[in-house]
Amino acid sequence: MTQRRQVLIGIGLAAAACALKGTTMAYAETAIATPDWTFESIYGGSYGSADFAGKVVLLVNTASLCGYTPQYSALQKLQDTYKDQGLVVFAVPSDDFHQEKASNGEVKSFCELNYGITMPMSVIAHVMGPGAHPLYLWLKQTIGFEPKWNFNKVLFDRQGKVVGTWRSGAEPIGSEIETEVQRLLS
Repeated sequence: MTQRRQVLIGIGLAAAACALKGTTMAYAETAIATPDWTFESIYGGSYGSADFAGKVVLLVNTASLCGYTPQYSALQKLQDTYKDQGLVVFAVPSDDFHQEKASNGEVKSFCELNYGITMPMSVIAHVMGPGAHPLYLWLKQTIGFEPKWNFNKVLFDRQGKVVGTWRSGAEPIGSEIETEVQRLLS
């Protein structure tokens, strides 16, 4: 067995163990840079990996009708607090768990009116299953991470490597996530 395959199998087993426990998975030592990706923007145009090159990126699958939806406030605050230091909080609305509004326009209006969202946001996209966005497919195939619910979080360092993942209940502010963001930005 090649060393690369052993590393990937080890990552997958560790991620599976953490998913069962609902804990964080850190990937700093064995991270592999993500492939290039593009998401259509909810504001028009698109976002791609090149737009976030050299930035720390917190990727979050979101939904407007979820019990975790109030996390939008903390995610926006995290974005506002650290954006000048190089953080991008990137929201990916998804209806994979049947808790998203019917259209991109409704999602955009809801987020702007209720949470003052200005952070980058994609159009509604799949984050799990065979129809998932290619970045989410890559996360599942490479590190064994697939969202189990809305507001799962994936943190990438400035080189585009996955540093950690968190499940829905992990608060963005005053937590392990913010501590890791600060470490990566320093």
